[in-house]
Amino acid sequence: MTTTVAVFGSCNMDLVAYVGTAPERGETVLGREFRTAPGGKGANQAVAAARAGAESLLIGAIGEDDFGGALREALRGYGVGTRGLRTAPGSSGTAHIVVDDEGGNSIVVVPGANAAVDGLAPGDAELIAGADVLLLQLEIPLSGVAAAASTARAAGVPVVLTPAPAAELPDRLLADVDLLVPNEHEAAVLTGRAGPRDALAELLRRVPEVVITLGSAGALHGDRTGEVREVPAHQVRAVDTTAAGDTFVGVLAARRAAGYDALDALREASAASALAVGRHGAMASMPTAQEITRFRNERG
Repeated sequence: MTTTVAVFGSCNMDLVAYVGTAPERGETVLGREFRTAPGGKGANQAVAAARAGAESLLIGAIGEDDFGGALREALRGYGVGTRGLRTAPGSSGTAHIVVDDEGGNSIVVVPGANAAVDGLAPGDAELIAGADVLLLQLEIPLSGVAAAASTARAAGVPVVLTPAPAAELPDRLLADVDLLVPNEHEAAVLTGRAGPRDALAELLRRVPEVVITLGSAGALHGDRTGEVREVPAHQVRAVDTTAAGDTFVGVLAARRAAGYDALDALREASAASALAVGRHGAMASMPTAQEITRFRNERG
């Protein structure tokens, strides 16, 4: 049976420059390539879930510009439902990304139409209530994130939140979250604790389940049973890490919605992320369910 992942979040056009070494402040460097590609944390996670085999839909906003139409068509092409994607006055969101030869990246996001997603539009509540899981991030106004989480909680739909970009979060929002998935930096911002295990313990006082992603060091999982699990990352050559985190979370949400236990869902997400970092781009780098299975069979 196909499961449904509803993603309430951002949709951007990525403007990506590839360079040997990223510029320091005040420095100008020559790039070797430039690409435009659909992105945004919400859209990326929706595509990751769809590519992994879930029925995925994005609830958010695009602008009236050419980017808006291109974003809608791209999402449809990746199998993401767009009936919750509204058109807002003005420009679409953009992300300005610099990718260096080590696969690292730095990103500046200009919200554009995403700023209009400050609450639920007509029909959004029904889309959320009909899903098996709701996936959230923080590239839209916090009021919209909170409204979506509250709606899901009332409908009995599990809520997964990626607290990115990093920000302190009110307890009333975290009370509606079932699974929190920060990276190490975001966990430190939320807790004031530098060590991931200390941050994990602190976060578990506020939410019932937490996964802290640690990049090439893997991921740390904990819940209120008190058990802490470490899931190692697959060692691969990184080409472009732009969508690694979104791939991880999108696949994790899809697998949890499908009933996978925590450990196996994390292994699926880890494999998907490893495949994604070995390819250029955001959505274009995300693996299919068949590719994830083949990778896991080969790697063990």
